[in-house]
Amino acid sequence: MSDSRFYYIIYIRTSIEKLWDALTLPDFTRAYWCETTQVSNWTPGSEWKMLAPDGRVADSGEVLEFERPKRLALKWRHEIAQDLKAEGYSKCVIELEPAGDAVKLTLTHSNDVPDSKFIAAISQGWPAILSSLKSLLETGEALEITKHWPKGM
Repeated sequence: MSDSRFYYIIYIRTSIEKLWDALTLPDFTRAYWCETTQVSNWTPGSEWKMLAPDGRVADSGEVLEFERPKRLALKWRHEIAQDLKAEGYSKCVIELEPAGDAVKLTLTHSNDVPDSKFIAAISQGWPAILSSLKSLLETGEALEITKHWPKGM
């Protein structure tokens, strides 16, 4: 079976530890990821959820790998839009590695659904989220487009 995949690399001028914290700690994620909160105990096999500001579960899954501060892999399913939820689980892998005065973040998000609507949707969302993360860590200010939960969602 063919798959659908989104692949993205971004360099962020920060320490690998601070970037890792920004990816996993709720105070950070709320600042650059549309006011969402990630809930997990961050051990392989544990539940993972992303909560919308109103408390709804926006995405859910399982922690597959957690190698602080190098690699995070999540089994991921969208929960709000029914057509995206119907595609089932995807896999999101985030890898961090030092790159001079920066950290190279490599993200791969994929599933086994040909022409996936979910992968098409996250292909629009991830660049904005990761750019906002970069801005927050480098300047102290997230991008305006990711500071609030999207209206009508």
